[in-house]
This record gives sequence, C-alpha cells and structure tokens, in this order.
Amino acid sequence: MPKVLIVTGDAAEDLEVLYPYQRLLEEGYEVDVAAPSVKKLQFVVHDFAPGFDTYTEKPGHCWDADVAFADVAPEEYAALVIPGGRAPEYLRLDDEVQRIVRHFFDTDKPVAQICHGALALAAAGVLDGRRTAAYPACAPEVRLAGGTFVDAEAVVDGNLVSARAWPDHPAWMRAFVALLREKAPVKG
Repeated sequence: MPKVLIVTGDAAEDLEVLYPYQRLLEEGYEVDVAAPSVKKLQFVVHDFAPGFDTYTEKPGHCWDADVAFADVAPEEYAALVIPGGRAPEYLRLDDEVQRIVRHFFDTDKPVAQICHGALALAAAGVLDGRRTAAYPACAPEVRLAGGTFVDAEAVVDGNLVSARAWPDHPAWMRAFVALLREKAPVKG
C-alpha cells in the first residue's frame, strides 16, 4: 500500500489536516503525520467573524504525530501533503522540512499544498517557474519565490496540486487523488 506523508505542526488548520488525512485513507493509502517531534499536536480553526478585518483563531482538534521530521525517509512515501494554518510559518524554517519538500520535487512525486502551505514551498526554493494557489495573503511570498500566484480552487502544475483554503477541499482533493491514482495507484 503506498504511503502519503502529511507535514504539519501545532496551529495547523484543523480541516486542512484532517480532511486530506481521511480522504487518503478512504482511497486506500497509508498516511503518516510528520511534525517537529512525535507528540500530540494542537490544531486550530480559522474563520471569519462579523466586524473583523482578518480571520479569527480558535482551538481545534488534537492529533498525534507519527514521526519526527528528522526521522522521515521521504523515499518511503509516494506523495506529500502540506496543510495550511499558522504551522507553515515556522515549519518553513526547519531544515528537515526543506529536505523533505525538496525530495518530492526532485523526484517528481505528487505534492498537495493548501493555504499557507505555500510558505514551506517558497522557503524550500521549489516554486520558481511554478503556478500555485495559496491563501491570497501569501501571494507576495509566492511571487518573491519566483512562482505565479493563481486565485483558484485547484491548480495543477506538474506534480503540484494546490488550493487557497479549506472551502476548496472538494476540487483540491479530487485533483490530487486523480494524480495519485496515476502516479502511485493503490493495488487492489
């Protein structure tokens, strides 16, 4: 059974971790959650409240990480998922995250990123010449990394499938699962 790696941490967007996690299990993939260390992670829920100029943040679900970034052997995984939320803001600084991300781009394996996940790709230097969706506030970072920001619900550019935020889940996961079925099919 092919394995998919989710790279995340505390303050990740709850829905952007749990929806792909469950959707990929449903497809028959084994899914591991990688984080800075093996511990119980605290996810968050971002939403818009009347009168606020930006989103609010509330506590979300807690979830156990399966593996620490330093212990990830990316060659064991068929694909990578990078959820958004605030986690990518600090994860992008982690050399191990950059190592993992670069592996998937160097080997042309499927990568799904959503929302602020684009920050991790920018820091790893893999967006140059690429088209990607992201949370619109990340558009400057995408452009500074040499990428083209696309304001759409599911953008496919080679091995990269991206989306703006959790409302885009159906289109994002539909496109990612189609790519996985082609590049890393589950043998039934």
